[in-house]
Amino acid sequence: MDNRNARDDDLDRPSSRDAADGIDDDAGLMQAVHFDRYGAPEVLYPAVLPLPEAARGELRVRVRAAGVQPADIARRNGDFARRGIDADAAFPQRLGYEFAGVVDQIGDGVRGYYHGQEVLGWCDGGAYAEVVTVPAPQVVAKPPMMSWAVAGALSASGQTAQVALRALNVGRGDTLLVHGAAGGVGTIAVQLARLAGARVIGSASRENHAYLRTLGAEPVLYGDGLVERVRELAPQGVSVALDAAGRGAIAASLALGVARERIGSLVDGDGAREHGVLRLRGECDRDRLRHLVDLYEHGRLHVHVREIYPLAHAAVAHRDVETGHGRGKVVLMVYQTGDSGFGP
Repeated sequence: MDNRNARDDDLDRPSSRDAADGIDDDAGLMQAVHFDRYGAPEVLYPAVLPLPEAARGELRVRVRAAGVQPADIARRNGDFARRGIDADAAFPQRLGYEFAGVVDQIGDGVRGYYHGQEVLGWCDGGAYAEVVTVPAPQVVAKPPMMSWAVAGALSASGQTAQVALRALNVGRGDTLLVHGAAGGVGTIAVQLARLAGARVIGSASRENHAYLRTLGAEPVLYGDGLVERVRELAPQGVSVALDAAGRGAIAASLALGVARERIGSLVDGDGAREHGVLRLRGECDRDRLRHLVDLYEHGRLHVHVREIYPLAHAAVAHRDVETGHGRGKVVLMVYQTGDSGFGP
């Protein structure tokens, strides 16, 4: 894994709550990140909650890593609510849609999993925590060679990229323009499109161009003059465009002559409605996640984790993601209780 800040001891350090020992049932408590109003990253705070129990059909997972996504930002700052997404959700709220960890409790009716099994998966929110309960079909086995940071970063972002490319029907013979190609979803989309036989042009800051080349993309500088630079790089034209960045990406795609039905945005819902292009949303499925894991195991998919933070530093992680720069994913790691950063 190309990861300048994820040290080996950060990625693989065992928790003080070893799988064999299980959760501290005597205490019956866990720590999680909450927010009780929309706003800046500082609204996030650590809280102590009762341990959840795995209901029928569920697994309880002791979280080791949780990916930080733009969707987390949109929920925290109120953008989702303004767009009518869970606008009536009560406070306090929790964040986190992708995670990796160790199965700690198995609900009635669940087969095929065992205590201590390492898994990765997705949830409907709440992965910024020491423990999460999820329906069993929302997790898959984590390969032993996959680091916790990568496992925590793969599920939601990887599946979002898969769904987007399928909706846009990207395949052999296409020239795909990925706006925001160095981000968490963008880097996966680049690689999956290349595996599908498409030529990929990726917009990014100049410092990420060499990285995009390693993924098989032809980099182009974003910002003013993007249309002209893409035309110079692809005089025959661009056939499909994926917006993972916003900032005028839809208008630029239209100016390049891409058909509206082959332009999709993951981040600009208002622009998608205004211009009549596809508004793309992530959808999760266990078979889809297994496919991503298989690609990773066979060396055909690279997941870059650019920064990791302790769980209690979720606000810092959000500020990092909000810069809109940097490559790959930001991940929250659940460390030993003594060094988690929660309280004294």
